[in-house]
Amino acid sequence: MRLGVLDIGSNTVHLLLVDAYPGARPVPYASHKRPLSLVRYLNDYGAITEEGQNELISFISEAAEFASSHQVEDFMAFCTSAIRESSNGHAVLERVKHETGVTLLELSGEEEAGMTFYAVRRWFGWSSESILNLDMGGGSLELALGTDEFPQVAFSVPLGAGRLTREWLPNDLPGIKEVRELRNYVRDVLTDPTTELRQYGKPTLATATSKTFRSLARITGAAPSTEGPYVKRVLHRDALKIWTNRLTAMSWAERAELPGVAEIRAPQLLAGAIVAHEAMSALKLKTVRICPWALREGLMLRRFDHVMFDSTTPLSSSVGVGEVALGSTVRQMAEKQN
Repeated sequence: MRLGVLDIGSNTVHLLLVDAYPGARPVPYASHKRPLSLVRYLNDYGAITEEGQNELISFISEAAEFASSHQVEDFMAFCTSAIRESSNGHAVLERVKHETGVTLLELSGEEEAGMTFYAVRRWFGWSSESILNLDMGGGSLELALGTDEFPQVAFSVPLGAGRLTREWLPNDLPGIKEVRELRNYVRDVLTDPTTELRQYGKPTLATATSKTFRSLARITGAAPSTEGPYVKRVLHRDALKIWTNRLTAMSWAERAELPGVAEIRAPQLLAGAIVAHEAMSALKLKTVRICPWALREGLMLRRFDHVMFDSTTPLSSSVGVGEVALGSTVRQMAEKQN
């Protein structure tokens, strides 16, 4: 079966086509993406501008045509904080549906955390026992911990690398005062969720997902992406502290020259490093393992679980991804396992 997954993120919009069969891992078939940063199209009222909506609709139309031309049998599309937190998000979703025929599933922060954790569990397996995962997007940071397929507890906090850069470090080469104020803000926001997470004890495995964490691991010495997804990659807190100080003194252009750092994400790298270091410090984590799977893969795997083991349901009439993959809250997911 060929599945198309359209991911509308804060920094990029990405369509991934994968092939999967019962008992086999999903194999990427084709990809189509664009570095569209929706947060750059927010006006003073927090609404996505007409220009931003036109860019989004243009890409979604391209993605739908791309999926059709590659014989996609099933298709799912979702969006996260970039649209969820915009003041006209509902109107944007309605316009997208009207003009492209694509329905975007709007995920809550808790659902993001739960489905990302699901992907991490599948990647590392049951031998990992308890997992604590950190996932950083453009608008939010998700933290999730548990011993089952879905987390026992999860949090979503407004500490995305893009958001913090816009609000706290908007200028190239920020001053020491700006960096210090951002660090203090991040610590304050993390106090409650990290305090609760620590009450569950030390996890068997601490992991991190997202492009920001992968970039931070790369600049601190992890293997490049060309070596493939199965190479063990680790982000060390001590090395991250050193590099956070270095990034403070680097311009956006200089950051973009670092290995594994895309130009569109270079301005956000310092804010991302601060969040990552403060989160690891608050949770007393010396290292985190980088997981190549995240939210998109979690939704894909859940979709395949439903479709592959329900041979009586044709793809065209199968239950929507929002119903099979998510549930109302992470706690409800955990309750279903008990």
